[in-house]
Amino acid sequence: MTAILTLNAGSSSIKFGVYLSGDEPVLIQLGQVENLGPVARLVCDGEEPLEIGPADHAAAIPAILRAVAPTLDGRVVTGVGHRIVHGGQTFGTPVELTGDVLTQLQTLVPLAPLHQPHNLSAVAAAQDAFPDALQVGCFDTAFHRGHPFVNDTFALPRRFYDRGVRRYGFHGLSYDYITGALKQDHPDLAKGRVVIAHLGNGASMCAVEDGRSIGSTMGFSALDGLPMGTRCGQLDPGVLLYLMDQGLGVEAISRILYKESGLKGLSELSHDMRTLLVSDNPKAAEAVDYYVFRIRRELGAMAAILGGLDALVFCGGIGENAAPIRARVVEGMEFLGLELDEQANDANATVITKGAIPALVIPTDEERVIARAVNARLSD
Repeated sequence: MTAILTLNAGSSSIKFGVYLSGDEPVLIQLGQVENLGPVARLVCDGEEPLEIGPADHAAAIPAILRAVAPTLDGRVVTGVGHRIVHGGQTFGTPVELTGDVLTQLQTLVPLAPLHQPHNLSAVAAAQDAFPDALQVGCFDTAFHRGHPFVNDTFALPRRFYDRGVRRYGFHGLSYDYITGALKQDHPDLAKGRVVIAHLGNGASMCAVEDGRSIGSTMGFSALDGLPMGTRCGQLDPGVLLYLMDQGLGVEAISRILYKESGLKGLSELSHDMRTLLVSDNPKAAEAVDYYVFRIRRELGAMAAILGGLDALVFCGGIGENAAPIRARVVEGMEFLGLELDEQANDANATVITKGAIPALVIPTDEERVIARAVNARLSD
């Protein structure tokens, strides 16, 4: 039996999965290299974490390949699926990662500098390890293709829109999985107006109507919208002009916006929500306050875009596990029909409300979306 490998390179981790190919891919191993940096570690389901020491994205790939070798047990990897954060205007569906495609994707690195280079380096490593396998790219921006013009543009001179300066939206693989899960398990909700909050080290929210993305908090790059682990989220562009006037160059400003801001910058402590929630540092509390404030603000905006709300879904590492954050988002939202069920929320139940409008917790599975795309291409 042949196997499919998935590689999902994020800003601070690389998730991976091994699947048996078939009518529906069957998961046989799932894991990740987390905390990329000086204390990276390899975590596989059902096994003790393995400290691998200092490791960046490039160094993590060989560790992943060593970890999956026993699971493969001689099986041939016929397809490798990759999460590619930015597909630009060109790529709206999964594609084979040929040389020409990779050249085009390289031009999009400035639009997602925290992700795209690592996505593409994972492709190169997989090509070396599995030269005969089909390499397939799956794009985070694809789910948001087809936005209404008003949710796709900025009020800049029109020529910039024509050149591709527009709101692309991200986390599309996660939203793809969640909308599919809703369709299977909650079909009535899937046909309605749903706000999905993907809350993790990267964070965004999406307004979905009948399974289609209508609006996203993220825009041209993966910086916009909600504050994130180290990214700033929504920012007055006048701040950038001010920083430039103060003598900061592109590299310095990029480092501030992508790596020194968000929860880390506000708290001056950590980008990790778990650390902030147990800290007695007032700056940590203020960082959490701002995080919740922005989610609540965007929830109202997403509901307005949809003309109402039929369901709210939490997913991502924080959305799935941080009950205090979910509680603070939902409390006081009775005007939208949301009424928190504290006991259900504390228990991480699927439905955490008791009001007219349900709020759900649905674990996302980007790896399965990628595996399914590879499986489909192999079956063509």
